[in-house]
Amino acid sequence: MSESPDLLILDIMLPGLDGFEICYRLKAEPSTVNMPILMFSAKAQEIDKDTGKRVGADDYLTKPSAPADIISHVANLLAKKAPQEKTNG
Repeated sequence: MSESPDLLILDIMLPGLDGFEICYRLKAEPSTVNMPILMFSAKAQEIDKDTGKRVGADDYLTKPSAPADIISHVANLLAKKAPQEKTNG
């Protein structure tokens, strides 16, 4: 049995590939194209947010963020994913 995550929280500043490239690659793969991705980064400029959206991020949240804000963003993304799974699955 193979399982995939319901959602991915992805930072931009990572060793090796950055989060933008990882997001782009995941959204290009049929097996992960519908997985919600929340970019969570200290990079708070509009260009960073725009790049995140352009490469396929479903949401973008800047650090630091209150735990309640993180939970809210995750809940919203999962709620959006649930109707898609019913129609696709």
